Amino acid sequence: MDVELLEIRQHMGRFPPFETLSDAMLDEVVDSVEVAYFKAGEEILSLDQELHELCYIRSGAVEVFRRGGELHNRLGEGDIFGQLSLLRHHRVRYPATAMEDTLIYFIPEAMFQRLCEVDDEFADFVELQRPRMESAVEQQKKNNDMIVTRVRKLLTRYPVMVEASTTVQEAARQIGDFQASAVLVLDEPGDNPRYTFRDSEDRAWQVRGILTDSDFRTRVVAEGRPPDTPVGDVVANKVIAIQSDESVHEAMLCMLRNNIHHLPVMHRRRPVGIVHLSDIIRYETQSSLYLVSNIFHQPSVEGLARLAPDVSAAFVRMVEEGADSRMVGSALSTIGRSFTRRLLELAEETLGPPPVPYCFMALGSMARNEQSIVTDQDNALVLSDDFVPEQHDEYFREMASIVSDGLDACGYPYCKGDVMATNEQWRQPLAVWKRYFTEWIEQPNPERLLHSSIFFDLDSVYGENVMVEQLQDLVAEKAAQSPFFLAAMARNALNRTPPLGFFRTFVMEKDGKHNNSINLKRRGTAPLVDLIRVHALACGSRSQNSFDRLDDIDRTSLLAPGVSDRLRYSLELMSMSRIRHQVIDLEHEQPPDNNIEPENVSSRERHNLKEAFQALSHAQKFLKFRYPMPSSRPR
Repeated sequence: MDVELLEIRQHMGRFPPFETLSDAMLDEVVDSVEVAYFKAGEEILSLDQELHELCYIRSGAVEVFRRGGELHNRLGEGDIFGQLSLLRHHRVRYPATAMEDTLIYFIPEAMFQRLCEVDDEFADFVELQRPRMESAVEQQKKNNDMIVTRVRKLLTRYPVMVEASTTVQEAARQIGDFQASAVLVLDEPGDNPRYTFRDSEDRAWQVRGILTDSDFRTRVVAEGRPPDTPVGDVVANKVIAIQSDESVHEAMLCMLRNNIHHLPVMHRRRPVGIVHLSDIIRYETQSSLYLVSNIFHQPSVEGLARLAPDVSAAFVRMVEEGADSRMVGSALSTIGRSFTRRLLELAEETLGPPPVPYCFMALGSMARNEQSIVTDQDNALVLSDDFVPEQHDEYFREMASIVSDGLDACGYPYCKGDVMATNEQWRQPLAVWKRYFTEWIEQPNPERLLHSSIFFDLDSVYGENVMVEQLQDLVAEKAAQSPFFLAAMARNALNRTPPLGFFRTFVMEKDGKHNNSINLKRRGTAPLVDLIRVHALACGSRSQNSFDRLDDIDRTSLLAPGVSDRLRYSLELMSMSRIRHQVIDLEHEQPPDNNIEPENVSSRERHNLKEAFQALSHAQKFLKFRYPMPSSRPR
């Protein structure tokens, strides 16, 4: 292959959908490429022209327009365009113009069709068989299924090893020098090839056993052995070890079965480390289940506050082990609820039994089981209708303060909008809450629509759950029968729109302006959650989680077939991108936020996010047509 073709190959092999092609297939593509140069402002594709090539941008930048002339997208190095025209009647649907001097590789239609036939990932990418977002999400699920935490993940250093002739005094010194808790004892090869290996000098050794700090106390000191005793005389000639690719769970079971606290870890037959029971316990303390258990054992707010770093550790671990956004959101919401419940228990211990029944309810992302590591507190108190403010409110005001201050100490900041039970407006009897909700639905205005967007994601945390269930039923029944409210909520859901997409190292807005970062919650997940909420209210769904709501919407005819799937994949992709970037922040010891910078986004992720933004944009355009404003307001 000559130098020019080699350069083309190296460039195309860095970008999707060519990066996953086999070497042989990529060579065929490169051999078929035609190269063309376009000056800034020059038209590359004109509307309705015949097209028989896929366009690949080698350098420069391209603007793509809709039929009406409005800007559709901006593309840069490594992007492709023209695939929809090749798939649909070979007529250009989106004309394209060079923004600046641009070099284009044209790939013939015959090669394009061949790629679609022989490479599923290529076909998925250009949307021949299924949307790219679906392909990405399904691949992530496939990867998650294969993830098992290996015991090698717990190893931080190589084991300390000594020969059998080494004295116990020297072995003890090495344990101290290396701050270890055990040494492996090596001897000449014997009759156990399973633990025989060769060192870096090609000398053969066999692992005879392990000598722990506990063994020094019981077998050396307690038995009065002299310091020059060879370790070979002390060690038990029995090796219990585990392979490095076994799971942490299996390592724990091996320790329990054999009543041991130290376990040599082997890569094939070579020792690569020693795992201690405390390593497994420390690892398990980063799990969300262990953390929840630990929360309920804390005797004070100070004890709960000390667990705040464990929440971040559990979050990072879940993401690194391949959890999807639903798993992460559910786990973090469970942790948040657990903090809240324990604080309520501590409040009751301090204040005494409540004077009337109550239910403490979560709002927003915690109620939806979609909480992230970047969150604040949104909560309220529903009180029994026997509540008498003059007699009872001091108790519940104190309770709300204990909980709100405690949550802030545990890493859940106060709500800037004061949507907390400490606000008297959100600490009311059930009858008042029912009146609130009825007024918001029957007589919506901007303030009430804002309240509806917050409070209509609600769930009980602690107390008399039936109170919150009655409110959920009221919302589900009344909202579905209130077209004016649905129309108003639909228009309110359009206040936050997604950007057009990523272009080079900035985000392009609908007006063509550029940002060097994007708040993926404000411009992605939040408007999508708002949109899903409107459809869920329309179909009378009682679900709170956005994915569950989409399942309920699927059972109706509110959306065309396949639309809810695209919304589901869009929500998963945007959520996981946001989550992964929060992990990156934590790993760099920076406060996590909801922003992502385009230069930190891989080419494939950028393509998937652009498609997710487009799916959200299309769904928003449909929303106002699906819920038209009635000609007259309800009275």
